Amino acid sequence: MDTGSTSRNKSAKGRGAVSNPEGRFERLNRDPYDDGWTTEEEIAPLRTTVRIEQCRTIIAHNDSPDIPFDQSINPYRGCEHGCVYCYARPSHAYLGLSPGLDFEAKLFAKTNAAERLRAELARPGYECQTLALGTNTDPYQPIERRYRIMRQIVEVLSECEHPLSIVTKSALIERDLDLLAPMAHKGLVHAFVSITTLDRTLARRLEPRAAAPARRLETLQRLAAAGIPVGVMVAPVIPALNDKDIENILEQARAAGALWAGYVLLRLPHEVKDLFREWLARYEPLRAEHVMSLVRGARGGRDNDPRFGARMRGTGVVADLIENRFAVACRRLGFNQDECSLDHARFRPPANSPQLALF
Repeated sequence: MDTGSTSRNKSAKGRGAVSNPEGRFERLNRDPYDDGWTTEEEIAPLRTTVRIEQCRTIIAHNDSPDIPFDQSINPYRGCEHGCVYCYARPSHAYLGLSPGLDFEAKLFAKTNAAERLRAELARPGYECQTLALGTNTDPYQPIERRYRIMRQIVEVLSECEHPLSIVTKSALIERDLDLLAPMAHKGLVHAFVSITTLDRTLARRLEPRAAAPARRLETLQRLAAAGIPVGVMVAPVIPALNDKDIENILEQARAAGALWAGYVLLRLPHEVKDLFREWLARYEPLRAEHVMSLVRGARGGRDNDPRFGARMRGTGVVADLIENRFAVACRRLGFNQDECSLDHARFRPPANSPQLALF
């Protein structure tokens, strides 16, 4: 039975997306139909599958004016955390897969990432700039326990004394404290933990396989205790759904040791808007239209506004109110007092670099 069917949707426990629609590049669309013959108990649970990908390059470059990094690494395609609002979901359409359930259940692991990273850092003329990890999919998502690709990447960066910035929802980052703490002592790393809500029930529905909110606060505390400069990302802020938690998240994150705080207004590019509407209809039917009305009010009357300068914060009364609330809370709590910078002067090419063969 097709994973987009009604019966499948009922059995997709622990998943964020409600359906599995075709990507926007597919020529044919299938309309799922439940004839009533198959019961929910007869349908096998939706399981995660992982394909090995041998990537040709691993460092991605970015020139977007509203993103604070120039280069990034994504060890995986797709993300098992299953956050229904994830703006990276549409990228699965480029693989001929669905941005829905496929995005969180059909994953790709770049097992040669560390090898490619070593080669790219060794290239003549490479200019050291902070590498951002966790910008598209979470590098510490559950399959990292098995594949350890993020661990291998951090090992290479630690060896080269290359600065990196990490964003994650996962407590698995604590596994790498033995690498990250010494790097932090040299000014080479900071980490941000993303906390969307403090409501455990809402978090389980929005981001079903990410760490619970209380566990993320604990992770913040453990990172800070290890000497790693940490921040909190309240992302995404969804009007009339989780915006009530802004101040409480910031207060608890500050108490846990966070130094910086940022937020992103809900973004609904391409297929995400329909997936999010389906999610609202299932889990928040009484407030679904109100939520979307506020989202459109902050996006110029549309579900999404992709313009640089507006896509992260939105525009209009609702967006301005959220921005002001966030700014006031950050000032009151003492966030963002110090510059969030890292040391780029320590970098040296990998030990097997041709550049070192001259010495």
